[in-house]
Amino acid sequence: MAVFWFIAGLLFLIIGAEALVRGASRLAAVFGIAPLVIGLTVVAFGTSSPELAVSVKSALSGQASIALGNVIGSNIFNVLFILGASALIVPLVVSQQLVRLDVPLMIALSFLVLLLALDGRFGAVDGLLLVAGLVTYVWVLIRLSRKETASAKRQSVPEAANANPKAAGWIRNISLVIVGLALLVLGSRWLVDGAVSFARHLGVSELIVGL
Repeated sequence: MAVFWFIAGLLFLIIGAEALVRGASRLAAVFGIAPLVIGLTVVAFGTSSPELAVSVKSALSGQASIALGNVIGSNIFNVLFILGASALIVPLVVSQQLVRLDVPLMIALSFLVLLLALDGRFGAVDGLLLVAGLVTYVWVLIRLSRKETASAKRQSVPEAANANPKAAGWIRNISLVIVGLALLVLGSRWLVDGAVSFARHLGVSELIVGL
């Protein structure tokens, strides 16, 4: 049953994130938000929503190791496997903004997390500092996006072109967001419960399961 709930939770997270991203990006386009901003915020956050759901559920359940392991392990996997596999398939062109801003920022944030973890805990002050950093980053992205050409903005999120301002489109997109959130909540619960059962059965720490 632990295997079943783990797999079911994972599937729900994937489907829920997909629904959330589709609905939210189309709604954002209807409100006239630039496609580039949608890609850097709504889509980027939406694809990370399964991690958010799992980590919040783990934290509320008192399983901090899974919450931390999930975040750290996901970032390691993204850089080593996803970036590596993509580069193996086709050479990736690196923009100057990535070199000047995003990659150095990612490295700096990794050191910041290390510094915050030296005392053995992440508290409310640490969380406030990290969230404030995210708000600042989004603000900078929005400022930078205004300098992008209309052509580049149209290519950021092709999905935005499909936004439907009609009532039927509104209902469909809002429904996607609600269904996506519901699946994320349910999927995270099943995934965490299954992961904890795995940890106990295999005799390994919850941190290893999270990573």
